[in-house]
Amino acid sequence: MSPTHTEVTHSTADLEPCGQAEHPDCGIRDVLDRVGDKWSVLVIVELASGPRRFRQLQRAIDGISQRMLTLTVRRLERDGLVRRTVYPSVPAQVDYRLTQTGASLTHLVKALADWSLAHRAAIAQARQDYDGAHPDNEIR
Repeated sequence: MSPTHTEVTHSTADLEPCGQAEHPDCGIRDVLDRVGDKWSVLVIVELASGPRRFRQLQRAIDGISQRMLTLTVRRLERDGLVRRTVYPSVPAQVDYRLTQTGASLTHLVKALADWSLAHRAAIAQARQDYDGAHPDNEIR
């Protein structure tokens, strides 16, 4: 797992290609790590339907912990994909919504989600076949 998955980074990310022959993709790796992360994808899918409060997101995304959701929305906010809005009320209300950049991802994420749904049975069968043919393999 990359460090970007375990902590929020605070340094300025250089998104330009580094120019090193052995790292031709280093300029996009950071962005792909973020938008390819399973929790980020699920947050983007949920926010594609409109603004959500934190607890609404947490209830909608099965299995995500409060800490992981906090880190995920902070990272997406840092990357300019999600906007966090705090409303001056007692108690304070906060909602999350996709920015224009974040919204531009929704058709790609929806296509990935649709593909996943369409192929989940075939993938489950392939996994079962593989596991049967390789009983000592620890890949799961």
